[in-house]
Amino acid sequence: MTLAERKTAFVELGKFLGQFSTENTTPKEGVQHNDLFFDNFSNLIELSQSHNRWFTKDEVYFALQSWADALTLDNLDKWLSNYNLDTVEPKTIGLILAGNIPLVGFHDLISVVITGHKALVKTSSNDQHLLPFLAKYLIAVEPRLENAVTFTEQKLEGFDAVIATGSNNTARYFEYYFKDKPSIIRKNRNSAAILTGNESKEELVGLGEDIFRYFGLGCRNVSKLFVPNDYDFTPFWEAIYEYRDIIHYEKYANNYDYNKAVFLMSNFKILDNGFLTIKEDSSYSSPISSVFYEFYENTDAIKQRIETDKELIQCIVSNIDGIEGKVAFGDTQKPQLWDYADGVDTIAFLSKI
Repeated sequence: MTLAERKTAFVELGKFLGQFSTENTTPKEGVQHNDLFFDNFSNLIELSQSHNRWFTKDEVYFALQSWADALTLDNLDKWLSNYNLDTVEPKTIGLILAGNIPLVGFHDLISVVITGHKALVKTSSNDQHLLPFLAKYLIAVEPRLENAVTFTEQKLEGFDAVIATGSNNTARYFEYYFKDKPSIIRKNRNSAAILTGNESKEELVGLGEDIFRYFGLGCRNVSKLFVPNDYDFTPFWEAIYEYRDIIHYEKYANNYDYNKAVFLMSNFKILDNGFLTIKEDSSYSSPISSVFYEFYENTDAIKQRIETDKELIQCIVSNIDGIEGKVAFGDTQKPQLWDYADGVDTIAFLSKI
């Protein structure tokens, strides 16, 4: 298959995904194989929360719409235009996927298949259903991809390279186990926002989206705020009040109650609005329903801190000039195809193995 033919298949997949949203889930004319897949996928979305209680319909729909927006021909052309994929020799790439948010491993799968390799996929037990379904749809659109994706529940064997995502602890295991293979090993990362006190209400509402989308479970969710020494949190609290209904979701509420109790019993000083606690802490990784914050002296100091900690950070939300790769408020969970996890260029890796 040519690269153009693989792109076409993914564009069709994007059109299929574009039919599913919280506002309107209706089959559209001209979408391939709706007779075979539309109703079944609708049912799978309905069942997603029974497979993983964090995968509510709203969160699954958001993930699907994000991928529908990404998988256009213009985006695929822009993404791949800087790579020479004509000389890629097909190999089998083992994928060990995370399952913290819906379809979190989809980018790795797309990257492998679009470059002409074969994917040997081990899904997370937390996300075992959505990705295999979409792979079946892709193969229905382009039958020549039938051997391009294989899912396994067993130990990975017979692969030439590996892309594995896990915790810092599992990453050490991966690094040892895959030491003789070309690999990308991803560890824990978190995202942060650098505030100045001059943000608009709309920007702070967007920050709430960055904090609460997927209940804060993603590496692109903001879990840490850097604020100037004289920062007034009142506008922040007022803006994120829009997200107060999150406390009505039982699993989130249980985490809120538990983590708040732990903080209080430990005599930590916290700020609390009834659905989010914030705590002064130098760490980046805050518990669910909590965000850490830290004061900074000046712009130069916080830029240096971010540079020092860049291996711990997935993305930065800020209006400050000179922050490399900064993301607009409200956009952390809307990455483009060329926004690589951990800043590691997956396509470059796949094009050279």
